[in-house]
Amino acid sequence: MTCHVQATLDAACAVLEASVKRDRWLVKDEPMLQEQRQSSIGPDSVFAVILGGGQGTRLFPLTKDRAKPAVPLGGKYRLVDIPISNCINSSYKRMYLMTQFNSASLHRHIALSYKFDHFSRGFVEILAAEQTLTDTSWYEGTADAVRKNLIHLLGHTFEYLLILSGDQLYRMDYRAIVDQHMKKRADVTVATIPVPRRDVAGFGIVQIGPDLRINRFVEKPKDPALQDSLQLDREMYPVLGIEGEAELFLASMGIYVFNREVIVQLLDNDFMDFGKHVIPHAIGTHRVFAYVFQGYWEDIGTIRAFFEANLEITSVLPRFNFFDMSAPIFTQPRYLPASKINGGNFEHSLISDGCIINHSSFRHCLLGIRSVVEQGCHLERTVVMGNDFYESAESISKNEAQGRPRIGIGRNTRIENAIIDKNARIGSHCSISPADKPKDLDHPLYYIRDGIVIIPKNGAIPHGTVI
Repeated sequence: MTCHVQATLDAACAVLEASVKRDRWLVKDEPMLQEQRQSSIGPDSVFAVILGGGQGTRLFPLTKDRAKPAVPLGGKYRLVDIPISNCINSSYKRMYLMTQFNSASLHRHIALSYKFDHFSRGFVEILAAEQTLTDTSWYEGTADAVRKNLIHLLGHTFEYLLILSGDQLYRMDYRAIVDQHMKKRADVTVATIPVPRRDVAGFGIVQIGPDLRINRFVEKPKDPALQDSLQLDREMYPVLGIEGEAELFLASMGIYVFNREVIVQLLDNDFMDFGKHVIPHAIGTHRVFAYVFQGYWEDIGTIRAFFEANLEITSVLPRFNFFDMSAPIFTQPRYLPASKINGGNFEHSLISDGCIINHSSFRHCLLGIRSVVEQGCHLERTVVMGNDFYESAESISKNEAQGRPRIGIGRNTRIENAIIDKNARIGSHCSISPADKPKDLDHPLYYIRDGIVIIPKNGAIPHGTVI
């Protein structure tokens, strides 16, 4: 083990030991304390860590100038709003967000969005990768990121550490997984979801016993024979409330619960990732259980997944419903005016705050904040992320003099199967479609990924362009 890792763990263990001594001094009746822990878990017993992810190469060019968790979602949100909102709705209001790549816009969003009052212990705090006198490396994996911040984590009082991903779309009450973790007297709990065979090669797959204890964990198995050995036992279907006879496997969701002392033990090594290293190792040394989640969950890992997840929100009964106020999704309050629609035809589309829409047609479209669409346009299966600002009359005149379109979508333009990133300038009389083009393509003006045209952030498409 390297010296800097050992130094971090030594310091973390010292904090842990001091915390344990303090707790035992404060609570003299240890058996009573154990009984209280088994009967209920208070919000201060859980601390959440949200991992900001790596470079996000599979989401390029949306991650060209921003971190994955900062990618806009659903017209007015960011991906990171999902785990943070789930935590708040679960009454867990102490969170660290660990970031590394292109994190400026993510930091700004967090600072403007999540401010708890002075009488609350809640906070959402950024822990950016940093170089120190003893360690000049950046985060080298999910487990490495947590290891390098153990000294910060163990400075807080908590019994259970909840580790989350910053780039997934789902709604979960984390109190359910923590409650199961406590009742099973688990050391580690892994959130899982049933998936069909076609998805198995893209996930870590677990095998469980009748008591939900995990006895095998295989990262992205591709061999059919190996996959066969990991199938979920049909006898578990009624136990888990699974209906039908479909062939299913349990995939890890990248959501974990660790006991406070266990996370220190399991990071006392050079393991870099939870999925690849820590969890498979822990199965042989600790009590590791699966929590089976059966709601909507989407890993926003590719352009296609991002695109389809956004368009699915526009359906009549979306699987992820932003209108569900029993567990609202929070984001930055912008105080924008209501959208102004001067005319048009809309079918299965969502329009965010502050838009200006002129006599155009939209089918299965999502328009982000401050979107501007001129008359005569036709948009189909298009995600428009909107704009960060309204362009001034002076700026419009200046750009028109230079032959550049104004921010937004110009007149008589047709767009289909596309993502228009923020602050893009689409000229008049343009046609944008991936039809009859390669599945993946790089062009000075645009990109094609997974068969979807992407106009990058601040991009400009001249008048009359045909893509």
